[in-house]
Amino acid sequence: MFLRIDKLQAELPAPKRQDPNAAAALQELLGGKYGEMSTLGNYMFQSFNFRSKSKLRPFYSLVASITAEELGHVELVSNGVAMLANGPDQEGADSGDGGDISNAPFADMKDIRSYASFASHAGGAVPVNSNSMSWNTDMVTTTGNVVVDLLHNFHLECGARLHKLRVYETLTADNATGREVCGYLLVRGSVHAHAYALALKQITGVDIEKMLPTPNIPLGKIPECQKYLNEGSHRRLYTFSPNDYKEIAGIWGNGEGALPGDPPGELTVVDGMPEGGKIHQLVGIPSAFTPDYAPEEMFEIATKLYQASR
Repeated sequence: MFLRIDKLQAELPAPKRQDPNAAAALQELLGGKYGEMSTLGNYMFQSFNFRSKSKLRPFYSLVASITAEELGHVELVSNGVAMLANGPDQEGADSGDGGDISNAPFADMKDIRSYASFASHAGGAVPVNSNSMSWNTDMVTTTGNVVVDLLHNFHLECGARLHKLRVYETLTADNATGREVCGYLLVRGSVHAHAYALALKQITGVDIEKMLPTPNIPLGKIPECQKYLNEGSHRRLYTFSPNDYKEIAGIWGNGEGALPGDPPGELTVVDGMPEGGKIHQLVGIPSAFTPDYAPEEMFEIATKLYQASR
């Protein structure tokens, strides 16, 4: 089962401007071939289908714990997409009704890269790529063969890092929200690729980590990666459980060190999850009927329910 915490794995800075086209670019990290939906789908179903779990516990625990982290990555990217698509919050924007909607208040939306993201999803994130093509289960590989699945996962993480870098390179310096998403995921993707490489080394004896970083991404040259490197996130693998999956320490840790080029230090397993940060509160837009055209009564009911729960 999964435990849900009302936080993001990393706190995202508020957007400085509305940029639905940048939001569409960020969708590649969600529903693209190497996006977070793919990593989540692969690891989740591999963990569900894993054979001989008790006899291969360290490898099962590795896939299972990374599954939980990937679920949080889907949440992180989705929040980044919605924040960019909607832009800075306007205080009081959700007060009153939607006004005169006959004056085409969203005329500019017809020219955005992914009009469906506004028309169908109100600027929210959905499992599609940067061209609004749906993510699908053909992107899930679960063979039942441990070596094949781990090798596929290593390839998937390397491809994901390359795509994150390319999306990062499309975002201008004033796009702090999108760049923060990319910076955090580049560091954590490095951890996952390294972890799968070490798992393959344990089984096959092949030093796949000598291929790392693949592709050659110098995280130290990416400003948005720095705080995560400085705090040692590149050396930590989380169990995402208070009591389970501790067996990953046999693979991650065990005297192993950080990848060359990253700040040095021994790899460590952390019980539980990262501290994380607050989830951005998207303000409603009554003229777009989010959460409704005239939501005051809805807010009043919710306030009474909240007070009754205290």
